[in-house]
Amino acid sequence: MGQDIYLTGITTTGTPHIGNYVGAIRPGIEASKDLSTQHFYFLADYHSLAKNEDSDKIGRSTLEIAASWLALGLDTEHAYFYRQSDIPEIPELTWILHGVTAKGLMNRAHSYKASVQANADSGNKDPDKGITMALYSYPILMAADILMFKSTKVPVGQDQKQHVEMARDIAQRFNHHYGEVFVLPEAVIGEDTAVLKGLDGRKMSKSYNNTIPLFTDEKRLRKLIMKIKTNSLEPGEPKDPRDSTLFDIYKAFATSSETAEIEGRYADGIAWGEMKQILFEYINDQIRPARDEYQRLIADPGAVEAELRKGAEKAREISVPYLAEIREAIGIRKLGDQ
Repeated sequence: MGQDIYLTGITTTGTPHIGNYVGAIRPGIEASKDLSTQHFYFLADYHSLAKNEDSDKIGRSTLEIAASWLALGLDTEHAYFYRQSDIPEIPELTWILHGVTAKGLMNRAHSYKASVQANADSGNKDPDKGITMALYSYPILMAADILMFKSTKVPVGQDQKQHVEMARDIAQRFNHHYGEVFVLPEAVIGEDTAVLKGLDGRKMSKSYNNTIPLFTDEKRLRKLIMKIKTNSLEPGEPKDPRDSTLFDIYKAFATSSETAEIEGRYADGIAWGEMKQILFEYINDQIRPARDEYQRLIADPGAVEAELRKGAEKAREISVPYLAEIREAIGIRKLGDQ
């Protein structure tokens, strides 16, 4: 059994928030230091087109996300860190995979079915109203991302598990026609990955507009934490940490002994205002060094661009010869004796 190859894609929509940090960025950076495995991290800017985002927003988001990973210490000497659109072999492979992908498989994609359902619910006669081919074939582009670098493990949330299974189906079908060209990937579901609640108690998400941006300045960080929804229990009344957004966020950042201490403070009836102040100071202290580096990188986009170019060059040392092998397998070959 060879070395495990992990691949993680980050869609370039919006500003990274603390939920992204504890759920994906922090574990990803930790994993990048494991020299017994290989790690690919990429900015999925072509994927963002499926969401039909504003073009300036995609450009800004690319800079913010890349600067976040770099400021937090991603080991780019060991890991591959690149922008999807800098690897021309990926869109070419996407089209090749279209040739073996059953339309029926795409019809079963959760994201497509949800869009069709939304049309039905709103009384639209056309079930496909507003659905682009980018949204419909999104799983094929994701399959190309995964298969291009022979990924064996793809860490994803439960909502993306189906897309990894589809990549596997597509690879099997291709291998059946053309021989053992692709490595079959496996989804890795982070069972203990923290899913944070946002300011309003719902899941922290850009679509709910309830996020705490990871590198927001100190003053705004404090203001946002003070806005987190709590219940009406008075100071001195015991409080249940299992039903507290403040506690969940604190726990995601703190050590187990620090968390146990705060649990005791909840039992003693800590005031919500005091807990918010503790949470603000704790997060601010942890984030401050990386925030300074992030601000430096945001002010110097050329330095971020240089890192991404370096990552793309390194990644293309794999994708260029591999695509030549895939083309050979499907019969797209040079003619004559060359």
